[in-house]
Amino acid sequence: MKRWANCLRTQHRKGVSTTSLKDYIFKNKKQVAIDTYFKMLNGYSPVFTTYEGGLYEMDLTRAAVQRFASHCSKLKPEITGTAKKYLEKTLQFKPNYFMDTTKFLSRLATILEVDNTAFIIPVEDGYGRLVGLYPLLPQRCEIVEAAGVVYLRYSFENGEHAAIEFDRVGIMTQYQYSNDLFGDDNKTLRPTMQLLHTQNEGIINAVKNSANIRFLAKVANMLKPEDIKKERERFTEDNLSADNKSGMIIYDNKFTELKQVESKPYTVNALQMQQINENVFIHFGTNMDIVTNKYDENTFNAYYEGKIEPFAVQLSLVTSNMLFTQRELSVGNMLTWTANRLQYASNSTKLQVSTQLFDRGLLNRNGVMDIWNMAHVEDGEKYYIRKEYTEVSELDKHNKQPPVTV
Repeated sequence: MKRWANCLRTQHRKGVSTTSLKDYIFKNKKQVAIDTYFKMLNGYSPVFTTYEGGLYEMDLTRAAVQRFASHCSKLKPEITGTAKKYLEKTLQFKPNYFMDTTKFLSRLATILEVDNTAFIIPVEDGYGRLVGLYPLLPQRCEIVEAAGVVYLRYSFENGEHAAIEFDRVGIMTQYQYSNDLFGDDNKTLRPTMQLLHTQNEGIINAVKNSANIRFLAKVANMLKPEDIKKERERFTEDNLSADNKSGMIIYDNKFTELKQVESKPYTVNALQMQQINENVFIHFGTNMDIVTNKYDENTFNAYYEGKIEPFAVQLSLVTSNMLFTQRELSVGNMLTWTANRLQYASNSTKLQVSTQLFDRGLLNRNGVMDIWNMAHVEDGEKYYIRKEYTEVSELDKHNKQPPVTV
């Protein structure tokens, strides 16, 4: 079996449409022999596995994942420092040929929520210059060693393999405990998923049964099974079909009793459904207001602090370590993913923050425009401050009055 390992090289933009995804990400590959699986201190061979319980196939769990991904897609990359400053606009608009920034972030957040592990691959041009980032699914991923170098190897759908040096890969994880490199699976959610599936199946079957049975009839004489079937079909055709325009049901002495079955709508057990919802919300760190987009500023601030900000902080650290050398990091270069939380605040909160910070020179006019989701204005980067403010140590000088002459 062939094992490929080398630095990432991308096709030139004009030629991407004529090649495969594998060729776009992995280019100029050279063949190397894998010596062995990389071993951790506890002797474990780190091979990623995922929970095959259909986590993304249930409507409630998918909604929780999607809301998180959609909010994470609003993060904005900003590079601090002068190193690789050219990447800032690239990452703000199109991190790779196939995705814009919102799709990149949304897919990365979705992978992390579903698999608890997400990989980010650096993308380079034909000259070896870093030009973007690409997220990859962690399925069928393993860490191998060749000639003393550790690689992260991928198995593609068509059976091909590709690998990249492990120290060049960005890894995002959550629920990381038993594995030193990957996040744990979602087996803890399996009972809830089974309850959710059983509840949905029960609703479907109950609705079908309540819609099918409309009458109960008692047969007067002993009939063969095939005769009973014929009588049922005859009764249905004569009385329950669209041809019966009179609205009257008439039956002969073959039936001694005919009783209508009241069709009652099936209602879900509210307490059971609430418990299922709570289990899902606790696992994903969300709530019904976030999932249904009915949140206020307090609810969103709590969701941001507990869910979105940890994702942004981890992504900032992972991508900064990918893009910059240790020396570049030591002098202040960093890639930060930020979000403007004040866009979700009430108008009164926005007004208070805008006036208080603007008057004190902490916020310029364009910063105020961002809070109100408005376009920037000319000379909007200038800062202003109210002149009646002064230092405490200078109060005596300002309070002294000139001498009065008579």
